Amino acid sequence: MTELAVMKCEACRADAPRVSDDELPELMRQIPDWTPVVRDGILQLERSYKFKNFKLAWAFHHKVAELAEAEGHHPALLLEWGKLTVTWWSHSIKGLHKNDFICAAKTDTLLAE
Repeated sequence: MTELAVMKCEACRADAPRVSDDELPELMRQIPDWTPVVRDGILQLERSYKFKNFKLAWAFHHKVAELAEAEGHHPALLLEWGKLTVTWWSHSIKGLHKNDFICAAKTDTLLAE
């Protein structure tokens, strides 16, 4: 478990700072299976999880949804047969906040449960 996985999300307002270019490499090292992607000019974190069937992907989808509610921070979830793609970013700042890295790390820990 990474240090990020034990942290708690903080409230994120429209004037909250985005993760800086200097912070990004260190945070990415803590969640190596995630990929930074840019969509509509917004930097986001994305990872696809593969499963043996739809039912297992659906069950993991439910765990991620419960995590999102508990943290008060909600990702995009794309559920497919045998696959769940999770994308974290902070809508209010149109980019990445430390919360996104915390939730990505916590999402990874859900696989072990």
